[in-house]
Amino acid sequence: MRVAVVSDIHGNLQALEAVLGSIEKDAPDEIWCLGDLVGYGPRPNRCCALVAERADVCLIGNHDLAALGRLDLEIFSPDAAVTAAWTIGVLEPKARAFLEALEPTGERESVGLFHASPRDPVWEYVLSPGIAYAGLAATSQELVLVGHSHVALVFRQSTTTLATAAEGTEAELAGDRWLLNPGSVGQPRDGDPRAAWLLLDLDARRATFRRVEYDVEKTQAEIRERGLPEALAARLEHGV
Repeated sequence: MRVAVVSDIHGNLQALEAVLGSIEKDAPDEIWCLGDLVGYGPRPNRCCALVAERADVCLIGNHDLAALGRLDLEIFSPDAAVTAAWTIGVLEPKARAFLEALEPTGERESVGLFHASPRDPVWEYVLSPGIAYAGLAATSQELVLVGHSHVALVFRQSTTTLATAAEGTEAELAGDRWLLNPGSVGQPRDGDPRAAWLLLDLDARRATFRRVEYDVEKTQAEIRERGLPEALAARLEHGV
């Protein structure tokens, strides 16, 4: 079975459409989404509609929860809070209903799925070997997938090594336990502005990290047209 894994779309329709186009070329059996469909970006409703249509599994992320009014906006950064408040105002009933039905954790094909981490699926960032190791220790699955940090990562339990995963990085998953982050579709923070996704071959036990060019300037223009914070537009061209 071959699976495309996406995460952290954040209302960036151009990035999502580019990733879905790339995914189509590989023709995987399923698409899994690890959450944060909205927040930061200018096109929350269309992103929700596309994920609802295309994904076989979808989780809810902290920004999705904020858009539903289920998290206090004061715990977010100023720019994130402003955009969350804007998203609450524009979120359409169909998108809201889709998000309301989601959970921050799941399991599919014996793979553990978490928006943030196994220990805290809403908030904890997996950005150090110790946190990655603790996350695997809190689960029983051999393969765990997380999002939230916007950084494509590979963690191998036996060597306790955590490494960023550039375009084309491959991990042979047999014979060990692994934690992987596909990176962010809509707001990468690893220095590569291209949209990120992950291709899993569960039969061959192989993971391949992918990056896709998209129309960054169009997304930036839409952010500015809606009066959202300028920093959210500027960061997209640098991948930070």
